[in-house]
Amino acid sequence: MATRPSRQLRTSLQSSLQAGFYFLLALASVSLCGIFQSQKWGKLFALAALLYLLFLLKDKYGGLFKLALAFLLLLTLVLAKDQVKPGEPAGDIRLYPDQVKITDGWLSGRGQTATQKVQVYGPASREALALLENGQSIDLTEVSGAVSEIEPATNPGQFDYRRYLASQHVYRQVKLAHYQVKLAPASLLTRLHGLRWKIQAYLKRLPRLLAFFASELLLAENPAGDNQANLNTYRDLGVIHILSISGMHVGIYVFALAVFGSYLHMTKEEVFAASCALLTFEVFLSAGQPGFIRATLSYVFSAGLSFKSRRIGRADLLGLTYCCQQLFTPRLLLETGGILTYVLALGLVLTAKLPDCKQAFWLNGMLTPFLLYFFYQVNVCTIFYNILVVPYFNYIVMPMTGLALLAPPGLAAFFEKILEAAEGMLANVAKTGFGQLIYGQVKAWQLALLFVLTFLYLITRKKKYRHILAAVYLLIFVSIHFPLEGQVSFIDVGQGDSILLTTPIRRQVYLIDTGGKLTFGKKKQSQPQIDRITIPLLKAQGISQIDGVFVSHQDADHVGDLGPLLEEMPVKRLYMGAGLIQNPSFRARIAGRVEKTKLVELKAGMEVKEAINFQVLHPEVAGKGENKDSLSLTCRLAGKSWAFTGDLDQAGEEAIIKKFPDLKIDYFKLGHHGSDTSSSTVFLRAIQPKLVFISAGRNNRYHHPKPETLAKLHQLGIPYLNTQTEGMISWHYGIREYFSSFLEGRRVCYHY
Repeated sequence: MATRPSRQLRTSLQSSLQAGFYFLLALASVSLCGIFQSQKWGKLFALAALLYLLFLLKDKYGGLFKLALAFLLLLTLVLAKDQVKPGEPAGDIRLYPDQVKITDGWLSGRGQTATQKVQVYGPASREALALLENGQSIDLTEVSGAVSEIEPATNPGQFDYRRYLASQHVYRQVKLAHYQVKLAPASLLTRLHGLRWKIQAYLKRLPRLLAFFASELLLAENPAGDNQANLNTYRDLGVIHILSISGMHVGIYVFALAVFGSYLHMTKEEVFAASCALLTFEVFLSAGQPGFIRATLSYVFSAGLSFKSRRIGRADLLGLTYCCQQLFTPRLLLETGGILTYVLALGLVLTAKLPDCKQAFWLNGMLTPFLLYFFYQVNVCTIFYNILVVPYFNYIVMPMTGLALLAPPGLAAFFEKILEAAEGMLANVAKTGFGQLIYGQVKAWQLALLFVLTFLYLITRKKKYRHILAAVYLLIFVSIHFPLEGQVSFIDVGQGDSILLTTPIRRQVYLIDTGGKLTFGKKKQSQPQIDRITIPLLKAQGISQIDGVFVSHQDADHVGDLGPLLEEMPVKRLYMGAGLIQNPSFRARIAGRVEKTKLVELKAGMEVKEAINFQVLHPEVAGKGENKDSLSLTCRLAGKSWAFTGDLDQAGEEAIIKKFPDLKIDYFKLGHHGSDTSSSTVFLRAIQPKLVFISAGRNNRYHHPKPETLAKLHQLGIPYLNTQTEGMISWHYGIREYFSSFLEGRRVCYHY
C-alpha cells in the first residue's frame, strides 16, 4: 500500500508525455509572463491568450489539468516575487576578477552585496588593482559613494542598458568614492571565477581574431572594442547567430565526450553524467547565455528520458525545456537572446522535415519580425550568406580557434593571417550593402501580427496568408518610410548637440551637428557615441541616407562623430560655416570620407534651398571654426520659425540682431548648452521665443545649464525643455502638431 502514491506519480508523469501537453503548457507560460511583463494592451492580449490555452489544456488533457494549474501557480509566485525590487544596497560589495575591468586606473563591472547585484565604477586603489589583476576575488568594505538607478535609454532605437541589466536582476549602480579592500574568503564560487579569469587572461594572449572567436565561443563575451567591426560585419550579413553558443556547441561537447568515453570504455550513463557536468561548467563560463542553457536542458531531458525508454516529441521537448528555464529565469523573455533562441528553436521544430534551403527560408521568415523589432534591419540575401559563411565558420574558424588554444605561437600567428584575409573579404562584401534593407522598427503589435501570420502560413501553406503577410509587410514599410508627420528632434547625445529634422511623406532628412564625446586624460572611447545613439535612431525610423548635414563649428561635442557618421551612412551634402574647411582638425575628420558628398560653405545672408529652406544668420566672414564662428540657421516649418545657433557667443548674437533687426523666432535652441556666455537677455528679448530647448549632458563637468541662465529664462517668462530630464525632445508636425518627450513615455510634454 505504501508504494501506491509513488506508482500513481510515475503514471501521472508518464501520461504527461502525451503529445502536445508540454508545448501547450509552454505557450500558457509565455502568456502568463506577458501579463506580468508587457504594457497596457499587451496585458489584455496575454490574458485572453492564457484563458484560451487553459481551455485547450482542460479540453485535451483533462487528467493533467491539475498538473498544469499547479505549474502555472508556481510560475505566478515566481513572477510576482520577481516584480519586487530590492532596497538600497548596503554592506560589503564582492568583486570577482572575471566580472570587472580596469582601464587607466578606473574600475568598472559587476558586484554582489549580501542581498543584490550592483554595477560598480570608480577609481581602483592599489590594493584592489593588485588583487584583481592577480585573479583574486575581493570584498570592498566601508564603502562610501553615490548610489543611483541605472540610466535608461534616452532616445528611440537606443540600446536600453537599464532593461538589459534588469533582466539580470541588476537595478542600481554604485559610484565608488572611498572603500577598504580585503581578500574574499576562499570558496567554490571564488575558485570558479578565478578559473574563468585565467581563461580570459589566456585568451587575451592569442592574436586578436583568434581571441575574439575563442572568447565568443567559450565565454559568450567580446573582449575588446577592436572587434566591433567584425560584429558589425556578421550582423549586416545576417549571420551573427553563428557567433552565439547554442545547440551546435552542445552537440560538439557531447560528441567529443562520447568519442573520448569510448576509448576509456565508459558506459552510456557515465558519458551522460560527464556531459552534464561539462555542460553545467560551460553554462557558468558563458555567464548563463540563454541559448546555451536551452540547448543544455534539451539534451539533458532528451537523453535522460531515453534511458527510461521514454520518447518525447520535438515540440514537447521544446515546451518542457522552456517551462524549466522560465521557472529559474523569470525575465527570460525580457532578454533579446532569450526570445530569439526560442523562436529559432520553434522554427527548427516546425520545419524539421523540410529540405535545407526551404528550412532556411522559413527560419528567416520567423525571425524577421523580431529582427526588425530589435535591430531595425534585415539582409534579404541572408540565406545565400549563410550558405557562404556557415561552412567557413564550421570548417575553418572553429577548428583553427580550437587548435590555437593549444598550438605554439607560430601556428596561432599563421592561423591569424588566414582569418584576417577571410574576415577582410567578408567585411568587403558587407560594405557593399548588397541585400541589406534598413526597414525600420516595427511596433510590438506589428511584431505580433507579422509573427502570427508567418506561423499560420507555415502550418497551413494557404496562399491567402502569404498574400496577407506580404501586404502587411508592405503597409508597415510604407508607413515607416513615407511618414505622415515630420519632426524636429533634439537627440539626447549628452553634453553636445545633434538635431534631426525630417519632412512628411516624401521624407527628406537633415542633421544639425552630430554630437561627440569629449575625452579627458588617457580615457578613450572604444566605440563612437554615434553608433550607440544616432545611427540606431536613424535606422529605427527607416532612414538609410541623409540629405544634408550642417556643422556649426569645430568643437568635439558638436562634430566629434562626423567622421563615423560619414563612414556609416551616405550624406549627400555637408554644409559648414565659411573658413571651417581650412581648419586642419576638421579636414582630418572628413579626410577620405567625403568622396561622394558635396561640400558647401555658408555665410550670413545666404539661403539653402532644400525640402526645408534654411536662412543663414552667421558667420558674416570666414573664421576658424571657433565658438564665435558658429554656423547659425533659421527655418520655417508648418508656420513655425526655428533658430539654431550652435555655441555662438553674445557678440555673435548682437551681430545677428544688427543684420536681422526684425528676426522673430517661435522655437529656439538655447546657445552653448545653457551656458552664461550665450543667449543674452538682449538677444532673447529681440527674438521673443515661445519655447527654448537645452541640450546638455547629465552631471556634466561644466554644470550646464547654468542656474543664472535658467533664472534669466524664468525672469523673461520663457519656458524651456531640457534633454537632461526629457531625453530626446521632438516636435511633430503634419497631420497634427505636438511636442513629445522620450523619457515621459512619449506623452505630450508641452502645449502651446
